[in-house]
Amino acid sequence: MKTAFCFQHVPFEGPGIFFPCLEKRGFKIKKFLVPSEGLPANIPDLLLIMGGPMSVNDPDPWIAQELEYIRQAIDAAIPVLGVCLGSQLITKALGGEVRPGSRLEIGPAPIALTVEEDTDPVFGTFPPTLEVFQWHSESLTLPPGAILLASSEHFPVQAFRYGERAYGLLFHLELERVGIEDLCRKCSNDVQKAGTSTEALLNSAAKVLPQSHELADRLIAHLTKK
Repeated sequence: MKTAFCFQHVPFEGPGIFFPCLEKRGFKIKKFLVPSEGLPANIPDLLLIMGGPMSVNDPDPWIAQELEYIRQAIDAAIPVLGVCLGSQLITKALGGEVRPGSRLEIGPAPIALTVEEDTDPVFGTFPPTLEVFQWHSESLTLPPGAILLASSEHFPVQAFRYGERAYGLLFHLELERVGIEDLCRKCSNDVQKAGTSTEALLNSAAKVLPQSHELADRLIAHLTKK
């Protein structure tokens, strides 16, 4: 059985829908709460890097250690998928920059896909515009050598691919209803700052999660194909 490592940075931002997507394809998922548990010694068959309220630019020693691990994983040519903070970690590991964004973006928001099917076998199969669930305030630059997959008005880099199987997503395809409830509870200051409510976020998310989960499954299918 193949193994996927899931790097978490807080207990309430886990793999979500990615977990069953990997399980049904024969993967065993092992989770690491990196800030408190540290990093594994070996490289897995697939690496998931999840979100968190911290910044990749924070001075915590574990961040530098995780950046080095990510570089090694990408050099080993295994599939790597980073979400939100995970995409920021991949960006910085590849020589890109993470900066404060122009706004706090929470809830469903439109992104424009920038590739055709012959450019990306996953994102190229979707409509030119779709709504996805966001929860971030920092912005990415496109890492050197990466391909831009999706953009939006206020965050020019919403998704990118490096090489054949390393993806960074600023948005959350993995979130299920319980995950949004956890975020609203643990990050209530963000909800208040954004001028919204848990009820409003859950109601609006219900309209975008089915398509997000379909895209998540297609992405995992691509990353796990032989």
